[in-house]
Amino acid sequence: MYESWFDLKEKPFSLTPDPEFLFLSESHQRALDHLLYGLESGEGFIVVTGDIGVGKTTVCRTLLSRLPDRFVTSLIVNPLLTEKELVRAVLEDFGGESPPGTKKDILDALNRFLLAEAEKGRRPVLIVDEAQNLPPSLLEQVRLLSNLETEKRKLLQIVLLGQNELKQKLSLPALRQLNQRITVRAGIRPLELKETIRYIDHRLGVAGGGGRALLSRGAFGAIHKRAGGVPRVINMLCDRAFLSAYLRNSPMVERMDVRRASQSLSDNGGPARKLLRWVPWVAAPLAILGGLLAAYGRVF
Repeated sequence: MYESWFDLKEKPFSLTPDPEFLFLSESHQRALDHLLYGLESGEGFIVVTGDIGVGKTTVCRTLLSRLPDRFVTSLIVNPLLTEKELVRAVLEDFGGESPPGTKKDILDALNRFLLAEAEKGRRPVLIVDEAQNLPPSLLEQVRLLSNLETEKRKLLQIVLLGQNELKQKLSLPALRQLNQRITVRAGIRPLELKETIRYIDHRLGVAGGGGRALLSRGAFGAIHKRAGGVPRVINMLCDRAFLSAYLRNSPMVERMDVRRASQSLSDNGGPARKLLRWVPWVAAPLAILGGLLAAYGRVF
């Protein structure tokens, strides 16, 4: 409703990931650099953690778009699997044929597939999203997959993406062996105030609003405070705040618009960041899957 009022060519604060709107903060870039370094170096396990909505999906999509063609990827987003189903899902997502039979039969087929990929000069990477939701037994199965190797290198590299709870889960005694194998770790933190301002200005610039002051200084500060620097909540607040300014026939978003936006997004009028507890997380796996499909077309 407000795009034409503010002379914007498109909606600037959509929750749908769009490569055009890509913004990497310092911690996003650092996490991406760790991922690229770890994969290029042949590290077996890489872990990236961050709070809800800070941009783990964004980093993953960017990674997929920047991996060289010699890398092939498999994505696991469903934690409700048995150990056998997990191995089957990994093999099938890589494009291998999964045989009927026992878990060992499928593991043998996966091992043959990975050996064939290695002979072709390809490097398979398994990405497990929302890894904090995997029970210890499945995380242990993921560790066992890393045992597939030749005398020279690992046949399978593994990336675990998860919320901060993943760090606590990996510290459990039952997962001690897995935790010891993680050689590259990175964390994504919320945006600082200056980064929040740059983030909003970047999205407005892509949408056609660059070079014009569309938010007051107070509005920027209120958005950062109420969103806690979380990009997903910043988008939600900005979208509603711009709508509020439009309904007031105002050419600029003010602090009052941010307050109204926060109230409209929260059941009790509290910080809009609380909404993340109820946001449906199917959007994140689908977004990563879209990036994987693009990467699949590029690799094959």
